[in-house]
Amino acid sequence: MHYDTELFVTQRSLDELIEDFEFLDDWEDRYAYLIDLGKQLKALPDVYKTDEYRVKGCTSQVWLIHSQSEENGEIVHHYSADSDAFIVRGLVAIVLSAYSGKTRTEIEQIDLATLFSKIGLERNLSVSRRNGFAAMIAKVKAWAN
Repeated sequence: MHYDTELFVTQRSLDELIEDFEFLDDWEDRYAYLIDLGKQLKALPDVYKTDEYRVKGCTSQVWLIHSQSEENGEIVHHYSADSDAFIVRGLVAIVLSAYSGKTRTEIEQIDLATLFSKIGLERNLSVSRRNGFAAMIAKVKAWAN
């Protein structure tokens, strides 16, 4: 399927997000920042908000689309996503920053546990949100293989 390339614009680099989260001292500030990330995320058009694109395993509704391009002889994967909940949209923004615009090898090298630890989410998100985050990652990685 052909997608509008504007859907695949990465908001911020993963390193920038990690720096921003490390600067914030308490969970309330991190939570507010996560919500702000969600508000800044470009919404997917309604045509993609169907079961075909829905991420299974998320409590909130999450839709994820994938495209790929060839750059310097390598396949580069591009992702865009949306959710019906602001905090989950913030998690979606993290997923897009981490994985979009990367090769399969780069995607395989990103460690979810280390990422969660660096930005302080492992101890402050509910189990269902962590499971939904993991479901997004699994779908991203499946498309990259």
